[in-house]
Amino acid sequence: MEKSQTFIIGGAMANTFLAAQGKNVGASKIEEDKLDLANQILADAKARGVKFILPADTRYAYKFEEGAETQCTGLWAEGASMPEGGMGIDIGDKAIEEFCAVIKTAKTVLWNGPLGVFELDSFSKGTKAIAECLAESDCVSIVGGGDSVTAAKKFKVADKLSFCSTGGGASLELLEGKVLPGIGSLSEK
Repeated sequence: MEKSQTFIIGGAMANTFLAAQGKNVGASKIEEDKLDLANQILADAKARGVKFILPADTRYAYKFEEGAETQCTGLWAEGASMPEGGMGIDIGDKAIEEFCAVIKTAKTVLWNGPLGVFELDSFSKGTKAIAECLAESDCVSIVGGGDSVTAAKKFKVADKLSFCSTGGGASLELLEGKVLPGIGSLSEK
């Protein structure tokens, strides 16, 4: 929070933040044990004046399979909820537009984690759009994590990004200021 002006959260992690705020996310994957933490993070961001952007809408499906029909729903609207049996599997069209607008004005972007189930083409629209937006941006783009790097390669933008690392957790720890054992031992010699 001390190093960023804006956080954009998508993918399954967004479902947990939405559920923590009392939104009905239907059959979407959430981390039940992280709901309190999600609310603490949102409160910390607000107290620090850090923008914390969750998807304005979510692309959902009733079946988790290639070729499944998808639709979008806005979970932020008052009283809105995921249709019964619906699973959030990607960010929606409004979220894509909003996230890209933020990326286009950023000087540095750290991308850690896909925005949906990009491995299945039916559920990859959001991740593909954000990857392409990031590749077209003038920002320094740092990609951390095997899934994010795989997505960047799948959508043929990896060579247009500033830096890609398959070490997602390690990348985040390094940015936190932690000394990584391998880097630490190199520094000592």
